[in-house]
Amino acid sequence: MSTPDLLVLHAVRLLGVGDDTAVAERFNLDPAQAKELLLDYQAYGWISWSEFAGLGGWSLTDPGRLENERQLAAELGPHRATVQATYDDFLPLNGRLQAACTNWQLRPTPDDPLAFNDHTDATWDQRVLDELAAIGQELTPLVARLTAVLDRFAGYDTRYSSAREVEERHRVWFELHEDLIATLGVRR
Repeated sequence: MSTPDLLVLHAVRLLGVGDDTAVAERFNLDPAQAKELLLDYQAYGWISWSEFAGLGGWSLTDPGRLENERQLAAELGPHRATVQATYDDFLPLNGRLQAACTNWQLRPTPDDPLAFNDHTDATWDQRVLDELAAIGQELTPLVARLTAVLDRFAGYDTRYSSAREVEERHRVWFELHEDLIATLGVRR
């Protein structure tokens, strides 16, 4: 099981920017414990708080990214082969998801191959939604393989499948992809 020390710092990484509540909720952590760790990590220089237009959140610093990578590498240890094989199986799904998200945003016409999808073609949109649902079904066994070795991967499939909006599904997917590449130490 992943430790709260790792999960709090990793949640900041996965969220990009998140307040105390979002960080604690990401891995269902005790809010008081998460807040204490966030303040410790700020003191270590691993995270920083910033605000813009009345919204604020924590984000990783370069030393925080290095510490998170160190923690992830230590946790990965004997599970590298399983996570790597699962990531290899994830990549084709990632390509399909990118294509589906593009098709949600664009609907080519004879005059404009990059025409904006105005969502007036119900058949087109339903094909995209069906593809996103199929991707979600194929994600479930991958998440099960990951969760069997690293419990912090639990829930990506259910969060993806229960997302109401295409954009929300994409956000969950992006987070999973970041989690995988961070865990494996892969560079984009």
